[in-house]
Amino acid sequence: MIIYFHKNFEKAYQKLQKNEQQKIKIRLALFLENSFHPLLNNHELKGEYASHFSINISGDLRAHYKLVGKNKVLFTIVGTHSQLYR
Repeated sequence: MIIYFHKNFEKAYQKLQKNEQQKIKIRLALFLENSFHPLLNNHELKGEYASHFSINISGDLRAHYKLVGKNKVLFTIVGTHSQLYR
């Protein structure tokens, strides 16, 4: 599987603390190994975010992605639950 990052994801990532950035790297490695590992709580979103999926990074931190090809994933944004679902 190939992972791409949207510019919005990259901007939000840069604003996070270093320990949060490290947690994202760990969870993305887990995602590559098994995208439906129970720790990720990978689930499809509804409503405004239909066709997107969400994974848990840590505590309240989430990352959204969408499938853009057979083995391609585009991570679109990362943030807290309240930042993502206003």
